[in-house]
Amino acid sequence: MKKDFGKQTFMYPMPVLIIATYGEDGTPDAMNAAWGGIHDTNQIGICLDKSHKTTKNIAARKAFTVSMADAAHVKECDYLGIVSGNTEPDKIQKAGLSISKSNFVDAPVINELPMVLECELARMDDDSDYIVGNIVNVSADESVLTDGKIDAAKLKPICYDPVGHNYNVLGGIVGKAFSDGKTIG
Repeated sequence: MKKDFGKQTFMYPMPVLIIATYGEDGTPDAMNAAWGGIHDTNQIGICLDKSHKTTKNIAARKAFTVSMADAAHVKECDYLGIVSGNTEPDKIQKAGLSISKSNFVDAPVINELPMVLECELARMDDDSDYIVGNIVNVSADESVLTDGKIDAAKLKPICYDPVGHNYNVLGGIVGKAFSDGKTIG
């Protein structure tokens, strides 16, 4: 028997995304966001409230990066979510993180996080706080590659548990996509 929870924003997994931008004055900013994912081919969609400095920066600079939070940087990534860039302009540095300028878009790349999507703004929906970005480039540190491909077991991306308010590591392989189902019928 299943238990009803009513209308909730429960979804598994919810990736922990670190959205990084430059302010109008060139100051880097980053925030933790769990409400995002692939929107369309080569696009990412993220729900960000207008009150965030990051949202204002995206509107002004038309670019942002999206790093995958990982198990090695849970505390730093959580800090980026609990401290506002509106009140703490140096929160990236206070978290112990460093940045480089993206080679593809007008946004910072967080050096310590091993995977990043570099995005140009496609559209912002004022009614729903929904932002769509065109993915211009994906880069990953060689330390998380196996045979030249991103290896989730090495990346160790974390997911947000909206019920228990925990961060979980993405689990191990349980099957082969586009293959295991062929054994049925």
